[in-house]
Amino acid sequence: MKYNQIPNLLFIKNRKKFMDRMQPKSIAVFNSNDIYPISADSVLPFEQHRDIFYLSGADQEETILVMFPDSINKKHREILFVRETNEHIAIWEGAKLTKEMATEVSGIETIHWLKDFDKVFFDLMTEAETIYINTNEHYRQAVETETREDRFIKKYKQQFPAHRVAKSNPILQEIRGIKEPEELELMQTACNITEKGFRRLLGFVKPGVMEYEIEAELVHEFVSNRSKGFAYPPIIASGNNANVLHYLENNRACNDGDLILMDVAAEYANYSSDLTRTIPVNGKFTKRQKEVYNAVLRVKDDATKMLVPGTLWAEYHKECGKLMTSELLGLGLLDKADVQNENPDWPAYKKYFMHGTSHHIGLNTHDYGALKTPMKANMVFTVEPGIYIPGEKMGVRLEDDVVIQDKGEPFNLMANIPILAEEIEELMNK
Repeated sequence: MKYNQIPNLLFIKNRKKFMDRMQPKSIAVFNSNDIYPISADSVLPFEQHRDIFYLSGADQEETILVMFPDSINKKHREILFVRETNEHIAIWEGAKLTKEMATEVSGIETIHWLKDFDKVFFDLMTEAETIYINTNEHYRQAVETETREDRFIKKYKQQFPAHRVAKSNPILQEIRGIKEPEELELMQTACNITEKGFRRLLGFVKPGVMEYEIEAELVHEFVSNRSKGFAYPPIIASGNNANVLHYLENNRACNDGDLILMDVAAEYANYSSDLTRTIPVNGKFTKRQKEVYNAVLRVKDDATKMLVPGTLWAEYHKECGKLMTSELLGLGLLDKADVQNENPDWPAYKKYFMHGTSHHIGLNTHDYGALKTPMKANMVFTVEPGIYIPGEKMGVRLEDDVVIQDKGEPFNLMANIPILAEEIEELMNK
C-alpha cells in the first residue's frame, strides 16, 4: 500500500464498538471484495470492502473477518482469515500478509489461512444462535454485480438454515458515521493532498488547456503524496459542461471567458476527501460570474453554520433550500411569482440547484451514517451548494468537508484551500 501503516488501535476500537452492539451468542462475518475482471486476463485495481477495512485494517483480497464475542474459546472471539502466501505468489503478485503481519495490521491475535475457514466456521456455528450478515443498505446503492459477500450469504443460508439472522448494516451506519480521532487525521491528510493538487492547478490553468490535462496534473500531485489517486471519478467541467452534474468525459478545451467546475479530490488510506471549486479559465471572473459565485459561497457558509449536534438532515436541507431561494431571487433567476406558485415537492429553486447540499463522507465518498436521527459530534459532512445556468453556459459549485463539533461551528478540514474569488484570481495571476 502507498499509505503509511495505520496503528491497529483504531481497528481494535472499531471492533469493540461493533461487538458491544451484537446480540448474545451471535457471530458476525465480513468478507473482502472480489477482484473484478474487465475481459481476457485484465482486472480492475483491487479496492477493499470498506466494512472489513474499517474493522480490521486488512487491505488484501480473499480475507474474512469473524467476530464472536461469546465464543467459549477466547481465541475465537476475533479471527482473521487471510490468503496463504508462497514463493510463487510473492514472485508474480508481490508479498501478501503473513500471520504475523496480519496481527500487526489488525490487532487480532488469531489468524488462520483462508483454506481453514469452512472447518473453523462450522465449529463456531455450533455455539452461535444468530449470525450477522453484511448487506449493502446504503440509501444510494444501485449494485447489480453479485459480490463475495452475497455469495457467502447464499452459502451460509444453505448450510445453516436454523440460525437466526441479524443485520450488520444498522450497527455500521451508527458507528461508522461518527469518526474516531485517527480517522479524522487520515481524512485531514486526504484533504491536505487535495489542497496541493488544487494549488498546483491555479498556476497551470489557462485558455486552451484541455480538461484531461488538468486531470493529469492532479493525478501527478496526488500519487506523489502517497494517494492512490482520485477518491471518486473526477469532474473537470468547463463552460456548459458544468451543467451536467456527473460530467466525466474531461475531453474538451477550456475556453477564454469560461468557468471550470472541478469536483476532484484525493483519497488517502481508503479515506475520501471531496472538494469542488469553480475557477475562471483566464484567471479573472466577469461581474456576472462573480455575482453567481459569491451567491453560492454565501449559501455554503450559511449552510455550514447549521451543521451542529441535534440538526435533522431532512430539515437542514429544507433550510438550505430557503437560503438558495433567496440568492436566486437576488440574481434575477427567480421572481416572487415563481416561489409563490412552486410545487412543494419540487420547489422553484430546484430549477437551478437540483441536488442535495450535504452527505456523510469517510471511507466512502458517500459514506455510511445515520440520516434520520439528530446529527452528532464527529460526524463529517460535505457542504456543496451549486447554481447551474445552462442559458448562460455557466455552472458554479463550491464544496468543503466539515466535522461537527460538540459546541460551535463545524471544523473545516479544507479551510486552507483557497475559495474566495479574489484569492483565486490573485493566485492564478501570479
